[in-house]
Amino acid sequence: MKPAPFTRRAALSLPLAIIGLAGCASTDTSDRYDTGYVEGSGVSTEIALDKRGDAYDFTGETFGGDTFMLSEKRGAPVVLNVWYASCAPCRKEAPDLVKLHETYADKGVEFIGINVRDEAGPAQAFEKKFSIPYPSIPDRDGSILYALRGQVSPNAVPSTLVFDKQGRVAARISGLADPSILSAMIDRVLAE
Repeated sequence: MKPAPFTRRAALSLPLAIIGLAGCASTDTSDRYDTGYVEGSGVSTEIALDKRGDAYDFTGETFGGDTFMLSEKRGAPVVLNVWYASCAPCRKEAPDLVKLHETYADKGVEFIGINVRDEAGPAQAFEKKFSIPYPSIPDRDGSILYALRGQVSPNAVPSTLVFDKQGRVAARISGLADPSILSAMIDRVLAE
């Protein structure tokens, strides 16, 4: 029996399938993570004051119906967290983000969430379950992440950015945010 011919389509789809499987692979079997995204490794980066780029801006309507505009927050640091409800590392870091918000609210630090997948129902259920005190903006079409291109990988969820008082990215964490590292990043931006 003669084997089926190897088509060009098959040749192209094999590498894509391998890449897709590799992106969802996890060696941690103790906690099953949602598939369809690449979990960030927790790598943190701080950007020296003289190396920061231009200020960023975006506008969005929160799940609560309010308008959030990053440029209106100039003069205060802003912590932006990219998340969605069924993301296991997002669920793990949520209580730490709530504590950090409580710690820094009196110091003028603003927090905003960017939800990349959920409709209002699941997002608000997540916010209620974890008592999230700050607003989140839905970004299912990726327009906010597009505005932040070069700073946030669109498939690395969770990700956290710290904006300085001028609206420039001062620090970022790709993956689960370690609260002590994030706190130190916020402290350094506050001291500038």
